[in-house]
Amino acid sequence: MTTHDVVIVGGGIVGLATACDVQRRQPGAKVLLLEKEAAVALHQSGRNSGVIHAGVYYAPGSLKARFCAEGNAQMRAYCDARGIPYEMCGKLIVAVDEREVARLEALGERSRANGIEIEALDRAQARALEPAIRAEAALLSPSTGIVDFGEVARSMARDVTEAGGEIRFGTRVAGGAETGAGVQIDTTDGPVSAGKVVFCAGVWADQVARNFGADVDFRIIPFRGEYYRIRNQPADLVRHLIYPVPDPARPFLGVHLTRKMDGCFIVGPNAVLALSREGYKRSDLDVRDTLSVMGYPGFWKLVAANSGSASQELSASLFKRLYLKRVQHYCARIEGKDLEPYRPGIRAQAVWRDGRMVEDFLFRETQHTLHVCNAPSPAATSAIPIGEHIGGRLLGN
Repeated sequence: MTTHDVVIVGGGIVGLATACDVQRRQPGAKVLLLEKEAAVALHQSGRNSGVIHAGVYYAPGSLKARFCAEGNAQMRAYCDARGIPYEMCGKLIVAVDEREVARLEALGERSRANGIEIEALDRAQARALEPAIRAEAALLSPSTGIVDFGEVARSMARDVTEAGGEIRFGTRVAGGAETGAGVQIDTTDGPVSAGKVVFCAGVWADQVARNFGADVDFRIIPFRGEYYRIRNQPADLVRHLIYPVPDPARPFLGVHLTRKMDGCFIVGPNAVLALSREGYKRSDLDVRDTLSVMGYPGFWKLVAANSGSASQELSASLFKRLYLKRVQHYCARIEGKDLEPYRPGIRAQAVWRDGRMVEDFLFRETQHTLHVCNAPSPAATSAIPIGEHIGGRLLGN
């Protein structure tokens, strides 16, 4: 058995940022990070839009609003210090009719309440910035950018090992228990003893938390987000990220047009139920994962409250022309032949038993463990302050 001061389970960007913060707080501490895959950031951290969010959407006073604003600045500072390329291209949130204009104005008020720099644009101003985009009005968020979060995570992994920490790849947590002095973890690489353990388990967060005695009053529902790469369009198709105004009838932000750091454009994601917690293909099916979702009352209450949206999401997943219609809502020049399937992702969304989605970051603790139970977007942007938050709660300094 190996013994460590702190063990972090999960090699996504939040787990890595947490390891870095623990090492900063306790130089010389024996820190171990366990990752079941062969490399870091192979799931949510490496399968996303790559957007450095400004914090436009989140409820004032929430952890998401606070950590996103802090994380935006800290992520850029980290990239500057490590020589990681990023681009502050800005985001345009576009309203295409009067109904959407009213929602856009409310979103602008929320942004200002969060202290986010935002600029209201009329039709002429929006079209001057983005001639290819349909807009009756828009909000410009200049502090939104893009980065490869996978590259950030790999840099953090180097930081961990250079500071004396250990990362074990291909190592799964098979079980374990909390003791009076710490935590015993059974892994596929042998038993591990730790004074404190942080679980950043993503789609497995509810199962792991329950297994280690934390209060689990939610269930993780995995949603697959499908993207398309844009072909046959000029390199200057758009200069900003293009987002539709969020529809209050839908639980997620909608299909947006994003430029990646390699210069390509993608559109997405949609949000459809995944029948496996790591089911990146439509055909992926895990019976236990499916029964876990189907047997949860909160899932059916969520579906009932969003039945129209769920049906539309599934239809758009199955029929490309319906997905295309969402894109053409604000960019008519993109055609069906321009859409090429792109790497999908899985959003690990915690849902309360009454069917409400957990809207904020969520943590649960026992005497010697801390569980990151809900960390969807903007967790990548917010990873550094999330890691600081965990480090403070875990170590109390």
